[in-house]
Amino acid sequence: MPRLTAEWTSDIDEVRRLAAGAAGEPDAAFARRFAEHFPTLHPLFVQLYGTREDGLEQLAAVVAEAAASWNARPLELKARDDLREQNPEWYLSNQMLGGVCYVDRYAGDLQGVREQIPYFQELGLTYLHLMPLFESPEGNSDGGYAVSSYRHVNPALGSMDDLASLAADLRLAGISLVVDFIFNHTSNEHEWAKKAVAGEPGYEDFYLIFPDRTMPDEYEKTVREIFPDDHPGSFVQLPDGRWIWATFYHFQWDLNYANPAVFRAMAGEMLFLANQGVEILRMDAVAFIWKQLGTACESLPEAHLLLRAFNAVLRMAAPSLLFKSEAIVHPDEVVEYVSLQECQLSYNPLQMALTWEALATRDPRLLQQALERRHALPAGTAWVNYVRSHDDIGWTFADEDAAEFGIDGFSHRRFLNDFYVGRFPGSFARGVPFQENPKTGDARITGTTASLAGIEARDAGGVDRVVLAHAIALSTGGVPLLYLGDEVAQLNDYSYVDDEATAGDSRWVHRPKRPQQRYAERSDAATDAGRVFRGLTDLIRARQGTPEFAGGELIGFDAKHPAVLGFQRPGRDALILVLANVGDDLALIDPRTLSGFLADAIDVVTGDEVDLTHGLALQPHGYAWLRVRSL
Repeated sequence: MPRLTAEWTSDIDEVRRLAAGAAGEPDAAFARRFAEHFPTLHPLFVQLYGTREDGLEQLAAVVAEAAASWNARPLELKARDDLREQNPEWYLSNQMLGGVCYVDRYAGDLQGVREQIPYFQELGLTYLHLMPLFESPEGNSDGGYAVSSYRHVNPALGSMDDLASLAADLRLAGISLVVDFIFNHTSNEHEWAKKAVAGEPGYEDFYLIFPDRTMPDEYEKTVREIFPDDHPGSFVQLPDGRWIWATFYHFQWDLNYANPAVFRAMAGEMLFLANQGVEILRMDAVAFIWKQLGTACESLPEAHLLLRAFNAVLRMAAPSLLFKSEAIVHPDEVVEYVSLQECQLSYNPLQMALTWEALATRDPRLLQQALERRHALPAGTAWVNYVRSHDDIGWTFADEDAAEFGIDGFSHRRFLNDFYVGRFPGSFARGVPFQENPKTGDARITGTTASLAGIEARDAGGVDRVVLAHAIALSTGGVPLLYLGDEVAQLNDYSYVDDEATAGDSRWVHRPKRPQQRYAERSDAATDAGRVFRGLTDLIRARQGTPEFAGGELIGFDAKHPAVLGFQRPGRDALILVLANVGDDLALIDPRTLSGFLADAIDVVTGDEVDLTHGLALQPHGYAWLRVRSL
């Protein structure tokens, strides 16, 4: 077998020959996409695997896999590919609204999720993210993030046929299915893991396994410890005395992407899921997928090459599928994963964290700075903006950004941790620490939105803080994402400590089962559930009726008030001025601050006319979405 060469034109005939032998002659559509994307894929493979004897063979196998997957792709999904090709920026619409949930905790199983589709339509969802639902170890599986098979659904939830049927029903309802793709690691029970440990030919190099501590000790000189409560460092010992890389939990073993066979295998899993009707893959832990001695093994250049290569493969055989990045790293690194060639969507952890920071401090300066400085993305891409997720809240702001306001990053994080777990005098929050490290003082925060915002503590501002936080997430651009149940003010569930499988992971405090009683109260304005639901659905309807909220362009606005966040969302003929009062007192915006706009404004949430010549009053934890025109 010849090796990869530097020029794709030299290898293309060999790749075509090998691929055709494995998958048959491609149809015209695949041939067109292959011609378009192979010149991108080939040099990426050369950079990643050019020194490998099997590089060309594995590249041909990847193309063969893509061709076979295209041949098997259902006609309905090929039609969806054509629709998306005609409207490639569909996810930038102001109609977009995401929801996320655990299948079992929210609906019991996949059939239960199907039964919730009418409610999803009532809420306005166009995007449904189902948390990990694949086979995983019994007991603690890191909430399903230890995958034992990407092709089998956890039997307690249903089958892969059930998932494909659900995806079809969701499409009919105008809702795109999103699932997690855990591709940094598998569980130790995955077939590949068992074969690798057994030394089966073809699998011995799927993971990073070392005979003794020599190499692990070298790597750990520069690699940070992620879950110290589970195991020290980044390696765990196998029963035979060898050591295997496990960045996260001891049962999650990191894959070795320096082996092109791993790339081929994972591309095959992506293609399989795309053919079940999955439209967006949340690419889990993208920063960790490449290892290099002497580095932190996070956000290395090869991680970006891998994402680009996976994209090129998917464009050939499932062209409408999108990637969503999950990278909880320095803000400068988060944005590096966002592009049409890597991840078209990305979680926005900085905005999420700084929304909570602003509510705690009653000071929006760090959030204002982030929106003005770190919000812009490449054309055609979008943030996924959320108030909280299934995961913990880490204070991901950059120390250098905080220093501009005289804030010491280390002490400020300590304050925020203390505030949100109720250790700070006067705190309204009822959060729980996660992975608190007594050696470093590091910790993250867990808790539902309602419990963190003050509803659990019966703070008078609790409901308004929940609505305000979502008013920010819904107005900054991109895809807003609700953790389902938060729209009815679900509270922390402390019973997680009674289950051996969850007792050691405080994140389960904010993963409660579907709060049936609160959903029953959602139309009752006398309840917290009703007040939050009404506040959020008013925002959702207003956003969907406001074309200025499409896309992601955002311009800062200085409200000239120490507690008020301000920004503008420009449109064709007018713009939306967003103001948010994170303080506990009435905020009066001086008329001179608004004098650059015509006097007549419209509140797009209430439909009321607003006269700006008198300034503007924002209630404590209040907001305004105003359609205005510049003078």
